[in-house]
Amino acid sequence: MNAPGGKATSAPLLGRDAEPTVFELSHPGRRAWSFRTTGIPETPVEELLPAEHLRDAPVPLAEVSERDLVGHVTRLSHRQFSVDLGAYPLGSCTMKYNPKVCDAVAALPGLAGVHPAAPASLTQGWLGLLVELEEALCEITGMTAATLQPAAGAAGELTGLLLMRAWHAAQGRPRHKVIIPDSAHGTNPASVTLGGYEVVTVPSDDRGCVDMAALAGVLDEDVAGIMLTNPNTLGLFEEDIAEIAAAVHGVGGLLYYDGANLNAILGMVRPGDMGFDIVHMNLHKTFATPHGGGGPGAGPVAVSERLVEFLPGPRPVRLDATGDGPPAYGWRAPTRSIGRMHSWHGNALVLARALAYILLNGGDGLQQVAEIAVLNANWIRQRLSGTYDVPFDRPCMHEVVLSSRNLKQAHGVRALDVAKRLLEEGFHAPTVYFPLIVDEALMIEPTETESPQTLEALAEALERIAYEATTLPSGTLAEAPHGTPVRRVDEARAARTLIPTFDARP
Repeated sequence: MNAPGGKATSAPLLGRDAEPTVFELSHPGRRAWSFRTTGIPETPVEELLPAEHLRDAPVPLAEVSERDLVGHVTRLSHRQFSVDLGAYPLGSCTMKYNPKVCDAVAALPGLAGVHPAAPASLTQGWLGLLVELEEALCEITGMTAATLQPAAGAAGELTGLLLMRAWHAAQGRPRHKVIIPDSAHGTNPASVTLGGYEVVTVPSDDRGCVDMAALAGVLDEDVAGIMLTNPNTLGLFEEDIAEIAAAVHGVGGLLYYDGANLNAILGMVRPGDMGFDIVHMNLHKTFATPHGGGGPGAGPVAVSERLVEFLPGPRPVRLDATGDGPPAYGWRAPTRSIGRMHSWHGNALVLARALAYILLNGGDGLQQVAEIAVLNANWIRQRLSGTYDVPFDRPCMHEVVLSSRNLKQAHGVRALDVAKRLLEEGFHAPTVYFPLIVDEALMIEPTETESPQTLEALAEALERIAYEATTLPSGTLAEAPHGTPVRRVDEARAARTLIPTFDARP
């Protein structure tokens, strides 16, 4: 069948802007795949479906050969950016390179070929893997036990808040407020609201950390806890964390650790030792499993001793049996469990990748991950200081927040313009306009997987963009990017007028 409109086209030209749609490649009678003959007598469709549910005409599907289809998809894939192609300095996201050895582990038939409904007696290897991963994550974070069920960050945050709610309810004193610093991870306010709590925001001080006087002013016996990212989204370590923990615990609240920035402290300090009660982790960030569209992710939540019996269940556990007796691993539901947070038991092959990454690095290697991540971010901070504003110009952790407000004030060039222009330099853009407390923010997290040569190239690209801002005619950078397959889109219009399919109309 021809494409809508009835006109079939010839093969596409080789060019960045010449790729047609699959419907434009369509030719009548071409096929990319044929199903084998089953031998089952064909039943007229009219006998299978009521007449009122039948279409008047066939679905207008594209008809293309396998060769043309593969070429089309491959050309489109070459227009995409990924962590396998280049640096992805997206602040607060830890977009590090994913080691392929971990993918090889996850593809092992003994892992990939097991049905999640198989009984414990037939899945001892998987249960052992899950138990070992939980123990490793607890050792890394300084916690007692963990759930591996949550599917990435937002699910981990909700799990932590439901654990907080369940624990307070069990004490006979339900509470209604959760404190969030203005430098917290961006999803925290939404998660608090979804968890049924009221958000109470505390500001940062002039050093970019929690304002202790402001915190003292909002602490009372209706505070369920505080959600804290440490290091915070300014890339700064909360130096008063021990005092914060004492103050929140003093009114009966709990401390929740958002693990978005855990990559900065691996092997150096543990959230449990800081006083946290609940620790959520992003395996797709810190432990280099596939991220975003390449996921799915995983967001385990670890807890201190007093919260263990509230964890989602069932949990994989070690059994007391030894030798030729019953299986060594099984399932157990905590006595006061908040219930399941995921069907089956989380995104299991992502969990396998994470354990492979931990074992591959070992304790010393994980510590080196943090050391190099922090070193790389501070190199960027030092190199670009003076070219861009550095709102908090002191040693940072794994990420640094710059600002293009100097370029905006002098030349009208915004952070968005810098980010769009950077795409043409072979780099993914950094996070922009976040955290919200920094004007024209450019949030850069180079991660530990980028070499000094890559950092040098990134810095040179940002310096070149700043130079262009001062020398090119006004408004030039506002039109960037110029050479990418898709030019700058109207992002506000894209959000307000959703067109989910190629043929939809606003």
